[in-house]
Amino acid sequence: MKTISKNINLRKAKDAKKNEFYTQLTDIEKELRHYKEHFNGKVVYCNCDDPYESNFFKFFALNFEFWGLKKLIATCYVGSPIANKELSLFPEESEENKTTRMPHKIEITEIPDINKDGAVDLTDVELLLASDRNHLTRLKGDGDFRSKECVELLKQADIVVTNPPFSLFREFVAQLIESEKNFLIIGDQNATSYKEIFKYIKDNKVWLGFDNGGTKWFQVPDDYDIQTESRKKIENGIKYFSKGSIMWYTNLDHSKRHKDFPLYKKYNPDEFPKYDNYNAINVDKTSDIPYDYAEIMGVPITFLDKYNPDQFEIIDGIGRYSMLDGPTPETQGTYLTEINGKPKYARILIKNKKLG
Repeated sequence: MKTISKNINLRKAKDAKKNEFYTQLTDIEKELRHYKEHFNGKVVYCNCDDPYESNFFKFFALNFEFWGLKKLIATCYVGSPIANKELSLFPEESEENKTTRMPHKIEITEIPDINKDGAVDLTDVELLLASDRNHLTRLKGDGDFRSKECVELLKQADIVVTNPPFSLFREFVAQLIESEKNFLIIGDQNATSYKEIFKYIKDNKVWLGFDNGGTKWFQVPDDYDIQTESRKKIENGIKYFSKGSIMWYTNLDHSKRHKDFPLYKKYNPDEFPKYDNYNAINVDKTSDIPYDYAEIMGVPITFLDKYNPDQFEIIDGIGRYSMLDGPTPETQGTYLTEINGKPKYARILIKNKKLG
């Protein structure tokens, strides 16, 4: 039994390692500044975050008083290598458990000026983690966001902010929606076309955040294997990885979401042909959406970064089949995005609300 348990723990640790991407503080600051009004008096839960390494935890710790937070909670799937080197933290743990980096949580209701310099900064956060053991607690389970104790912590929270495991993104979002929690999280752009995620986007239960442009670099462990050189860089001895098109997903309102996207193109059937297998016109660029077309249009998935629910209605998404309905006997073997037999990449189907 001990051997089986040990193998399970090792496998979980290995799987967690594959999802170990640390968001940079500059990217977090750039996005979070658009949501400050949502956080006053709220409990924030970073449920995929080691406080010793997570920049989400550092951001909220630094802004705890300024943003008027009520409480900050962080839990991690595997414990911090820094924390577990401090053997006095969990003296009851075996050496084997310490080396597998056991999970822990931290709950704080204030960040004191520990070094008495008149301001709360990263030094105070580091001193808090290093000196006050009462804030740090060993979790009974594995720290998975689906575990019983993490779900109980989720019930306390008002807003979840984190970088969840990309491989578990569907489950993570489903849990947040079911729990009726506000959230701001990071995910791959391709998640917009997942059947499970797209239905939330269509129903305006999830939308994209404010800053979705540019390349985002994530800190990864030194032994993380990056095979594509263009997606790897090392700065000041720290290894970074760029994981394709990364987006912010949220259900917190922000100003960009209510800005009308400017339209300047006039519709003509030669420039905007219809799909072979779906009654809608194709628009290759979001910037080319015609201002005078009232019927259904297929636009690139990048449209979602410009989506204003007061200006457009999302009908569905199509590729090989409907993003809402999945494959059907009628769509088997064809692409709904085909034009003259040649398929386009996935498209979001929309209508201009302002044209009736």
